[in-house]
Amino acid sequence: MKKITILSVCLFNMFATGIFAQQTLVTGSLKPMPDVWIDKETGHKIVRLTGPTGNAIKNWYFHNNPFFVAPDGLGDKMVFMDVDSKNVRQVFALNMKTFKSDQLTFGPSPKTLASTSAQKTHEFIFQAADSIYAGNPDTKKIRLLYVIKPGEKVGLSTVTADATMVAAGSSTPEQAAILKQYPAKSDYFNRIYDAHLLNTITTFDLRTGISKKVHEENNWLGHVQFSPVDPDILLFCHEGPWEKVDRIWRYNIKTEELLLMHKRSMQNEIAGHEFFAPDGKTIWFDLQKPKGKTFFLSGTNVQSGKSVATYQMTADEWSIHFAVSPENDFFAGDGGDSTQVARAKNGQWIYLFHPEGTKFRSEKLVDMRAHIYREKPQTKGLEPNVHITPDGKWIVFGGNFEGTIQTYAVEIAKSAKNNLQKGD
Repeated sequence: MKKITILSVCLFNMFATGIFAQQTLVTGSLKPMPDVWIDKETGHKIVRLTGPTGNAIKNWYFHNNPFFVAPDGLGDKMVFMDVDSKNVRQVFALNMKTFKSDQLTFGPSPKTLASTSAQKTHEFIFQAADSIYAGNPDTKKIRLLYVIKPGEKVGLSTVTADATMVAAGSSTPEQAAILKQYPAKSDYFNRIYDAHLLNTITTFDLRTGISKKVHEENNWLGHVQFSPVDPDILLFCHEGPWEKVDRIWRYNIKTEELLLMHKRSMQNEIAGHEFFAPDGKTIWFDLQKPKGKTFFLSGTNVQSGKSVATYQMTADEWSIHFAVSPENDFFAGDGGDSTQVARAKNGQWIYLFHPEGTKFRSEKLVDMRAHIYREKPQTKGLEPNVHITPDGKWIVFGGNFEGTIQTYAVEIAKSAKNNLQKGD
C-alpha cells in the first residue's frame, strides 16, 4: 500500500467545491475524522493536512516558521519533512491554497531540515550527509552552502534571515547524562536547572567556516532563535523554573550587546515561551503576575527592551503557546487542560485573540476537548503549537484527537452558511 503523505487532493477538491457537503461534527467524535469537517461547537472549517493513517507532517515547535510567501500569489508554502517512496527522509512543501504537496529534495541521503528558515533569501536550510544546503520552495533550486570538515561541529538549531550563519546551543556531558538517566521532563527539569552546568551558544559562519562562542554561562540555556528579519539579532532563554530565572535574553552579533528582555516586578512573576513577531521588531511572551493568578501576553521592543503592549486574558483563555499574525493585528493560542499552570476549567480550545485596549477578546476556533495535552498511560500527549499562515486565513496546529498525531488547519473566517447553522 502506498504511504499516505498528504491530504487526498481529490477528496479535498470535492469537499471544497461542494460536490459533497461538509459535515458538521464534534471534533474528535470520529476516529478517523473526515478529511474536512465543520466544528460543531465553533462553526469553523477544519482540514487535515496529514493522511488519516500517519504523522506525515512534523508538528513544528511554536516559535519556528515553516512558511514562505508565494511571490506569484498562487499559494503560500509550508515546508516540512517526510519520507519518500524509498523511505528516505526528504523535504516537502505543502501549498496552503491547493493543499497539494511537492517533494523538494531527492537522493539517498536522509535530510535534516533546520527549524528556522532564511526568509530574506526565501530559502529553507537543510543538511544531507556532510553538507548544508539552501533550497527555494517555489523554484525547487538547491544550492550548496557549506561542506562540513571532519571533526567540525555545526549546529542547525537556527539560521539567519540571509542564510549566512547558523547557531546552536550545547552543554556538558554531565547535562546529557541527566537527560539520559531521567528522560521524563518532570524528572530532568529541576535536576538540570539545579546542576548549573556550563552551557554555550555558538555561531558558525557559512561563508568563512569560522565558529564563535557568543555566550557561555553556568546556566541551562535554550530556545536559541535568530530574528526572522535581522541577521545580527539572536534570542535565547534561561531554562528552568520560570519563577527562578531571568528568562528572555537578546544578543546582538555585531555589537555583542546582551540585553534582558523582561525584568520581573513582583515575587513569583513568570515570563516565557518567547517568540519573534514576523517583522522582527517585537518579542512576545507569556506573562503571569504572579504565576497562575493573572495572565497576559506581553511584547517587548527588540532593540530597546522596552514594553510595547500587554494584553490580559482569563485563565480559560490562557494558552501554552501563542502566535501573532503577519500584520501584528491578531493572535492565536493553543489552550490548555486543567493540569496546566492556569488550572483552566474550560480551556481546551484553539483560540483567536483580538486586542481590545489592554485585553483580549477571544474567539473559539477548534474544540480540543478530545485532545490530550499531557502524557498519560499508553497515550502520547501533544502541545498543539499554533501557527498563523502568511495570508492570515488559517491557523495550523497539531492534534491527537483522532488517536494518532496529525497536523490540521482551521479556517479563521466563518462562512455565512456556517453562521446560520450555528444560529449566530
